[in-house]
Amino acid sequence: MLELFPDQPVYEYPQLINITYSFLWAFLLASVIAITHKLTFTGDYYPKNFFQSLVLGSVVTTLVMMAIGDSLARGLGVFGAMAIIRFRTRIDDPRDVLFLFAALSTGLAIGVYGFTISFVGALLFCLVAVLLHASPFRSYAHHSHLYFTLAKGDRLDSVLKVVSLHCTEVRVITLLVNKENALRYHYAISLRKHHTKEQLMEALSGVEGVRQLKISSNQAEQPL
Repeated sequence: MLELFPDQPVYEYPQLINITYSFLWAFLLASVIAITHKLTFTGDYYPKNFFQSLVLGSVVTTLVMMAIGDSLARGLGVFGAMAIIRFRTRIDDPRDVLFLFAALSTGLAIGVYGFTISFVGALLFCLVAVLLHASPFRSYAHHSHLYFTLAKGDRLDSVLKVVSLHCTEVRVITLLVNKENALRYHYAISLRKHHTKEQLMEALSGVEGVRQLKISSNQAEQPL
């Protein structure tokens, strides 16, 4: 029977069994990393496509490393082929990049039959991620973004009082003057538990002087 962590192909078994065993480990460890990412996610909406990317990326990396083996020519060929592909996906949170890199590194280690290092590394990475999530250093990178325009700056205190009732964290990002000589505000906010964007929008709509109100999870809004 196959050893749990052989760290090399078990030659007394057919190659198909070794390959299947490797892909199974890649899938299981990448799934653990993806589940950890989901459990420690602090945003409003979890991207399911990113969850799939973590799992599938590890499997694909395992496939590529097994195909390359110890052949320099194959490695150069794969490098050339990957250079043709352009990845345009934007990842704003560095924490997401690290989870993706962890999944790919796990697949890379399994692809060269480094089962022990992949198993220990993946579990240790997930353990540290959970501990950091439960610590005061918990990530709040996934804020919502509040935009509004005020004709008079003296109304800002009224707006911030309403925002503080619905949010645990309020941080100014930009302050601009638009074409109408009105002030355009951009704040990063974190909603309180059981408070919704709709409730905040409704409350701010009742503040005199607030115009062009918008709440978004995307920072790529052009100032008005």
